[in-house]
Amino acid sequence: MLAPYACDPARSRGRRYPQSPAPTRTEFQRDRDRIVHSSAFRRLVYKTQVFLNHEGDLFRTRMTHSLEVAQLGRSMARTLGLNEDLVEAIALAHDVGHTPFGHAGQDALNECMRDYGGFEHNLQSLRVVDVLEQRYPQYDGLNLCFETREGILKHCSAGHARELEVLEPSYADGGGGVGARFLSRQQPSLEAQLCNLADEIAYNAHDIDDGVRSGLITLEQVCEVPLFARFCDEAATEYPYLRASTSRKRLLYEATRRMLSAQVYDLIDTTQTAIAAQQVQDLAAVRAAPALVGFSHSMLEEARALKAFLLRSLYRHPQVVQKMDAARAVVGGLFAVYVDQPHEMPTYGATMNATVRDSLQRCVADYVAGMTDRFALREHERLTGLRLLA
Repeated sequence: MLAPYACDPARSRGRRYPQSPAPTRTEFQRDRDRIVHSSAFRRLVYKTQVFLNHEGDLFRTRMTHSLEVAQLGRSMARTLGLNEDLVEAIALAHDVGHTPFGHAGQDALNECMRDYGGFEHNLQSLRVVDVLEQRYPQYDGLNLCFETREGILKHCSAGHARELEVLEPSYADGGGGVGARFLSRQQPSLEAQLCNLADEIAYNAHDIDDGVRSGLITLEQVCEVPLFARFCDEAATEYPYLRASTSRKRLLYEATRRMLSAQVYDLIDTTQTAIAAQQVQDLAAVRAAPALVGFSHSMLEEARALKAFLLRSLYRHPQVVQKMDAARAVVGGLFAVYVDQPHEMPTYGATMNATVRDSLQRCVADYVAGMTDRFALREHERLTGLRLLA
């Protein structure tokens, strides 16, 4: 049962290229299935989250991160009466535009594209599903519903929003495209808002897990963060044997699980309160209201302290920084070679034919962004003779 302010697939604003309904699936189920079967989604299994793909089989990748976001999102959507299928579709697609080597790869590619429109992985995710996936004879992209595409585009500058609007189709209801809300300063659907926060909850929890597992941070360090310390103490009090050195892994998992659950329940309660306070009754009211999905003030402050800790102690750890510096050199090196020798891109001809309005540099950025970590390393070594990451 959907709440009146949820996205109803039967009332979707539609696709860029109209299609007949599927006989056994809703429009948002169909979107989810198209995303799961896409090449870009499959490549996420070999793309960095925090740790490089080859550093360990148990560390999160973009794929496992996206699955965790989808699980959290669906769970919260069900309680809130939102559309679970739409939440899942957005969650699974939100990182398909990410470069190899995580944010280091994005930063390097953005620097390379500084004079050619820049590069931002969120915009690239939309570009992947709108243009770069070429699986259908009638059109480029996956031809997803407006609501799914809107959720994928989490943030966007006014300039990019105006560029997007030029390319959007005319919708039957007379409304603008996926960039319009950034110009009119309206909110996206609650499903889109929910995915944004599910993403944050997921990466905060699993980066603690991966960070301790890697040995770059310790359980004792994480316990200096009030949000985590509360649940670590709670778990150890209830199960005293977890304090033993042989049970440290169980203590980490139990404290992380409790922290994650607390954030989920806080978000649900806060969101329900905000919806009631704004007297939201339909999707139009959602778009006109302030952001409705969020944490309580106390949880928000604690989550910020956790993020600051992870930035300081994990993301800027000397070992991580050293590898990310090498990763930036790989991405920058690949970009330079391909711009100078575009024939080295196997798909160059097909890419240029499909995206004739794009510059050579944008086509190179598309190609490099689509690489997995290991393919980028292999190509860089082949083209330059250098091995920058073992």
